[in-house]
Amino acid sequence: MAPVSYQEVLNRIEDAAHRCGRAPSEITLVAVSKSKPVSDIGALYEAGHRDFGENRAQEMAEKAAVLPDDIRWHFVGALQTNKTRLVRPITHLLHSMDRESLAFSWAKGIGLAPPVLIQVNTGSEPQKAGVEFDEVTALLETLLGLGVEVRGLMAIPPLSDDPEEMRPHFRELRLIRDQLMQIHGQVKELSMGMTDDFEIAIEEGASLIRVGRAIFGSRT
Repeated sequence: MAPVSYQEVLNRIEDAAHRCGRAPSEITLVAVSKSKPVSDIGALYEAGHRDFGENRAQEMAEKAAVLPDDIRWHFVGALQTNKTRLVRPITHLLHSMDRESLAFSWAKGIGLAPPVLIQVNTGSEPQKAGVEFDEVTALLETLLGLGVEVRGLMAIPPLSDDPEEMRPHFRELRLIRDQLMQIHGQVKELSMGMTDDFEIAIEEGASLIRVGRAIFGSRT
């Protein structure tokens, strides 16, 4: 049986979308299942959910090996270049493309590389991955030159006790996306918003939200 909170999250997505005149179908809920057992993922799968997010290469590979093939795996964490070989074959969308060396590694391998999102460090935090706003275009051009599809941008704003403080970061990411779309029309996705602020992210244009704790409970 799926966790009760899953339906609550779906209801909140619907309400947030309607408040800003959007269709709920425009928003993809990525259920972040990092550190959660396969049984929890299986319960949500049985409820009809297909998009799951992981942030550790080995963990995602192990889970993918025993779970149904039609799950769409999203890698949402920092990816070491030497772990690309584990993640690339099973990833539906990489949310955390953040440097040229990873771009070259991602482009290698058999078949077409899965699409990516460029991670932007909206708060210029030295401890966080992601490119600065003025570095997005250069990385985008590198990826496109390598034949990697770039579908949009991702951000993890600075932590705050007040979710409203995330709004300017979400808004700025959307404005950068809008500028890029004028030249590169496929760069349209916005992965932003987590358990504490996903409704604000939806109001600011998120097309993918990454929610773990509100669905699965706190990590142990």
